[in-house]
Amino acid sequence: MIIVAGEALIDLVPASPASREQDGPADDLPALLPKRGGGPYNTAVALARLGTPTAFCSRLSTDHFGQALLNGLTADGVDVSLLQRGPEPTTLAVAHIGDGGSAAYSFHVEGTADRLFTAPDTLPEAARAVSFGTCSLVLEPGASAYEALMRRASARGLFTALDPNIRPGLIADADAYRARFRSWLPHITLLKLSEEDAAWLAGPGADPMRAAREWLAAGPYAVVLTRGGAGLTVLTRDGGELSVPGERVAVVDTIGAGDTVNAALLHRLDGHGALTARPDVDAGQWRDVLTFAARAAALTCSRAGAQPPYAGELAVSSTG
Repeated sequence: MIIVAGEALIDLVPASPASREQDGPADDLPALLPKRGGGPYNTAVALARLGTPTAFCSRLSTDHFGQALLNGLTADGVDVSLLQRGPEPTTLAVAHIGDGGSAAYSFHVEGTADRLFTAPDTLPEAARAVSFGTCSLVLEPGASAYEALMRRASARGLFTALDPNIRPGLIADADAYRARFRSWLPHITLLKLSEEDAAWLAGPGADPMRAAREWLAAGPYAVVLTRGGAGLTVLTRDGGELSVPGERVAVVDTIGAGDTVNAALLHRLDGHGALTARPDVDAGQWRDVLTFAARAAALTCSRAGAQPPYAGELAVSSTG
């Protein structure tokens, strides 16, 4: 079992132009459609759709959005035994879709349910890996609870994955967050992040690739950088570096693409028997893993909202 720990929320996504009312300035205020989302939530759903036994560890509201999020998990077979519930409202993320389908967000997070997450006393014995990331590691008091869970999972010898998925508007003190991020690295097996996230975490004027190698030296076995349509690059602790190109696709939007990469990396590494505290992955296996992740992300980008693919949609033979 892979456990995904972090927030679930509702993305409010602009409707397509064809569905907007044309009797006013629709482009100024497009209709917003609610979609299930949140980086960890999307990762859990994507893993389950790929066929990996997956559990989601979070706190959901008992409001109608929270129920919709729960329904989405159970529909795709995600284990919800680690879920907590509360009467507080669901976090909302308002998406703005820019040129090329890229998404920017503003958040409504005050007093929401996922911020009140408390770490479970134990994790299932079947757990092989735990994945963390996004808003859940920023917003207190839940951030400290997720951090404690990360350290505990690492101490138990589990494979730990981190996708910071930076949302600058939620981070009040950038330098303090960067320092906190560095404190997590000794407890992380796989660090996955976008080039933009790497540049932000490296700090003004710093070289993101040099920073990524410094992060490697601090603990992770590997760092995977996503480069949008240009593809993915992995840097490994032994000095290895390997890149694969992205897959060409007509991009509708990029919502959930990074989360799909997260899930695809974990799923495919699992296929190679590499979800251990000390993975052993050769160059050929990394090429297979990255190519699989690029194909999965391309499919997600080809449709609106976070809609990761099912295993049957990925015509790549299983290896491992």
